[in-house]
Amino acid sequence: MGEENVRKRKGETNRERDEQSIQSKESKTMNLQKEVGLISGICVIVGTVIGSGIFISPKSVLANVGAVGPCLVIWAACGILSTLGALCYAELGTMIAKSGGEYPYLMEAFGPIPAYLFSWTSLLVIKPSSFAIICLSFAEYASAPFYPGCDPPVVVIKCLAAAAIVIITTVNSLSVKLGSYVQNFFTAAKMIIVIIIIVSGIVLLAQGKTENFKNSFNDAKISAGSIICYVLINISYFTIMTSTELLQSQAVAVTFGDRVLYPASWIVPLFVAFSTIGAANGTCFTAGRLVYVAGREGHMLKVLSYISVKRFTPAPAIIFYGAIAIIYIIPGDINTLINYFSFAVWIFYGLTVFALIVMRFTRKELKRPIKIPIVIPILVTIVSILLVLAPIISEPEWAYLYCVLFMLGGLIFYVLFIHFKFNWAQKISRPITMYLQMLLEVVPPEKVPE
Repeated sequence: MGEENVRKRKGETNRERDEQSIQSKESKTMNLQKEVGLISGICVIVGTVIGSGIFISPKSVLANVGAVGPCLVIWAACGILSTLGALCYAELGTMIAKSGGEYPYLMEAFGPIPAYLFSWTSLLVIKPSSFAIICLSFAEYASAPFYPGCDPPVVVIKCLAAAAIVIITTVNSLSVKLGSYVQNFFTAAKMIIVIIIIVSGIVLLAQGKTENFKNSFNDAKISAGSIICYVLINISYFTIMTSTELLQSQAVAVTFGDRVLYPASWIVPLFVAFSTIGAANGTCFTAGRLVYVAGREGHMLKVLSYISVKRFTPAPAIIFYGAIAIIYIIPGDINTLINYFSFAVWIFYGLTVFALIVMRFTRKELKRPIKIPIVIPILVTIVSILLVLAPIISEPEWAYLYCVLFMLGGLIFYVLFIHFKFNWAQKISRPITMYLQMLLEVVPPEKVPE
């Protein structure tokens, strides 16, 4: 009797295990899996917000304003503007709880054409150029210690940046968990280098090293009022370097490390490289999903919405995104790409915030868990218009015209393939799609019942 009971119990447990395994296989549908936890999600946000700008932009900002004081004012003003913009996006995000970034906000406020133009520009201009900027920043800092006293060769920088794009693209195509682990590690490294720079600057200021801040508005190319916000990292830079020395530095944070942390100065370029590569990884992780959604919604080729059978990642979308970023690296340098990126992105930032103003009057029925004073989106919209027009007026270049023409060129594709629904492009690309399916082992995503 005892042996029979044991056998029955074993049989029941085996059946339960089989049922659980069958249920787990059935529940894992051919869609993107939710494998990013709370910590990884926070690391993605922090990793993309704190990118390469704080290590690259101080030099170009100082070169344009000409003095330390206005430079710090500009960094403070940008921080205030970012905060106001975040408040606008907080109201939009809680009012329209849909995925796709600015796309659903523009769709609700202005209709499908502006929303499509955002999708078109974001996927082919804004996101890839941002990826390219971050990887070029990584390449500059990674190569700087090997070329002391001179600029690294352009070929070396671009090859390193392209290699970084290939590696990051491969990691995110292979596994969501691997990409999130990489992000967690590099975000931790990012916070370490930021703390090192800020604490070092505070210590040196406490020791009375303030000579670089005397007459900080002399030789300024713009007028400025009193400094309200204390921008810690930039103050740390200026504590060690004069304006001339900062402008002559090949890599600002590396020069800072050489003077403050010697003989452990190698820590700075290493951790800055970690910081930039982490920002690039986070950008690739998020932007790859935007390409995937665009393919799924019919705004790009359908193959870009396909999912890896074995790894459940949007491999075609991520590879496409990386390929476009490499194309941006070949002809451009960092400053050119930053101007190109900023011009394009502020058009849609301003349009998105303006959508908030419009929906205050046209969509009064929508619930707004967060409601900010209307003066904030009006102010951000005005600043956005100024940031779009300023480079055109001050230093007009053909690149801005090409960018506008490219954005408007999306209307041709919208009319042909979205409005009139011409499907001859899909017929032509069908053999290529079949080949890519076999090569990458990808299939269309399953439709999830609502």
